[in-house]
Amino acid sequence: MKTKTEASDEPRPARPVRPAKKQRAARRPSWVEASSGPGAPLTAKQDRERATLAHFGVAVGFMVPLAVWLLYRDRGPFTAQEAKEALNFSVPPTLLMGVFFFLGQLPVLGPVFAVIGALLWMVMAFYGILGGSQVNKGRPYRYPFNLRILR
Repeated sequence: MKTKTEASDEPRPARPVRPAKKQRAARRPSWVEASSGPGAPLTAKQDRERATLAHFGVAVGFMVPLAVWLLYRDRGPFTAQEAKEALNFSVPPTLLMGVFFFLGQLPVLGPVFAVIGALLWMVMAFYGILGGSQVNKGRPYRYPFNLRILR
């Protein structure tokens, strides 16, 4: 019987060799594209996707279009144009919905203001989804009513 200190005659199983650091860095997930570094210009597909995100984000208020516009306005012309359009459309109704939320707390007229706020949100969501679907096809979208706050 062999003790732990004695060497075994059997060969040890080979350890899997880890790739070098350069090779590991070269293997990126499929969703990470080569040009997605900070400040790099967007590809046409990325430009369209970010613009679509800005329009779909209108359904939750003006923060998503604002974030897309601030992050990507210098990296893609289509994204800059469409995020600005979505932001211009979403700011006034979002502020109005905030007012209607507080007026909705009134005991007598509150339900009326709550319904108006809900209808306003439905209109925003409808036009945001419509705009996102058009922009995803590569077509610019103009909202039927829009205050041009950012030019």
